[in-house]
Amino acid sequence: MRGPHNILRLIRTGATFERTGAMNVVLEAFDAPPSLRLAAKILAVPFRWLGYKGDPSQPPAPRALTALGPAYIKFGQVLSTRPDVVGEELAAQMRVLQDKLPPFPLAEARAMVEQELEIDVDTLFSSFSEPVAAASIAQVHRATLRETGEDVAVKVLRPGIERAFQKDVDAFYLAARMIEILAPSTRRLKPMDVITHFEGVVLGELDLRMETSSSAEFAANTANDDGFGVPQVKWFLSSRRVMTLDWVDGVSAGDIAAIDAAGHDRKILGERVLRLFLSHALRDGFFHADMHHGNLKITPNGDIVALDFGIMGRLDEYTRRVYAEILFGFIRKDYRRVAEVHFEAGYVPADKDIDAFAQALRAVGEPIFGMDASRISMARLLTYLFEVTERFGMETRTELILLQRTMVVVEGVSRSLHPQINIWEIAQPIVEDYIKANIGPKALLRDMTRTLRVLGRFGPRLPELAEAALMNRHETVKPAPGRNPWEVAALIGVGAGASLICLWLGALIQSI
Repeated sequence: MRGPHNILRLIRTGATFERTGAMNVVLEAFDAPPSLRLAAKILAVPFRWLGYKGDPSQPPAPRALTALGPAYIKFGQVLSTRPDVVGEELAAQMRVLQDKLPPFPLAEARAMVEQELEIDVDTLFSSFSEPVAAASIAQVHRATLRETGEDVAVKVLRPGIERAFQKDVDAFYLAARMIEILAPSTRRLKPMDVITHFEGVVLGELDLRMETSSSAEFAANTANDDGFGVPQVKWFLSSRRVMTLDWVDGVSAGDIAAIDAAGHDRKILGERVLRLFLSHALRDGFFHADMHHGNLKITPNGDIVALDFGIMGRLDEYTRRVYAEILFGFIRKDYRRVAEVHFEAGYVPADKDIDAFAQALRAVGEPIFGMDASRISMARLLTYLFEVTERFGMETRTELILLQRTMVVVEGVSRSLHPQINIWEIAQPIVEDYIKANIGPKALLRDMTRTLRVLGRFGPRLPELAEAALMNRHETVKPAPGRNPWEVAALIGVGAGASLICLWLGALIQSI
């Protein structure tokens, strides 16, 4: 569907951006060259009357995106996670983008539930409410299970939303290709990759089975976290377009007056939000990447409950270790070690000067640590850090950008609950505990054990590999690449001893 017919959609998009004043804001954020600015004006100004007016009370960019509909709203939300692409100022505007749309009729929601779950709504539920929340992709209803009397939240996709999104995504691809052609300098921002990333996020959110799975995994990871909860999903009442989970009573984390009225200690809540996020990111490598006030509820007993698992972040074990070492180095003001970690991880090219990089990191850290404790910001540190690494040739890493963006949001939630919170005082024990458990002799032995277990799995195939390599050596004058007999012999030796070494290391680890 990517073709010239999408030009009409782009014309209306450009006209809406021009009419709402968002065109100049976006072009400035991207530092667009004159050729692109001229093309945008030529495309948009004559058709300005075709553009949607939007809500004048909103900033220009959110105003335009909201007016253009669900796909554009979601695109703005995804861009808010990429300040490396749109800049900090525009990303901040996108973060407050209102994800509220008029709900679709109750009758359509009931029909969708019946179609997906293949059972009559009244047979399944004793009550099924009007929408209690409506967003760009889906809306939520409160219902009561007839069999058990439990209250549940039923999330239902908007009818026809998949096709509507696909049409707009096709237009986005065309726009990205035009931008790359008209403004070659923007290719460093990888417009096509940005759209591909957006498409992947949206496809995941349009299949509520993926969100149901994320919710269940997150609940399993955090089952033992004190003062934190995740609603239990109802697998038998969930499908591609319908998701059912426990109903949660409580107040929004953003409703400070209601929190105070309920008698909750906001200092404890603020510290807990930050502590939980760091634990999930470092301990589990799987964190809620959209932890704004609206997705956090405070229950009557003071627990924090997370909602909406459409956007989750994942960090592999190596990245977690790098992230922890970077934070730990800054906490100890060991800027040389922070620099070494960046070079060891390959984040900064090896041909750069490590001493100059360490000096630049000191310029990032010292001013922040000179601030009053209540003003020390981990989010600001990460922002400055990425600016420095960009100057030293560090390539964009999407998972770290998402982590940084989530840190900004979490820190904002924590400070709104307790403005005097000391970010580093909360972070230090969590990072130190992770360092002790995952970096050092014990972690090294554990890594060696895992490596040898992997090699040991090839044990039964080693004779076959050796025979094939020797036959190949015998039949050809020139050995085939990768078939060196000495290499095969080494593999045989490793495989033969792998199991015994694994057993010995396992016993050693248990004794530590």
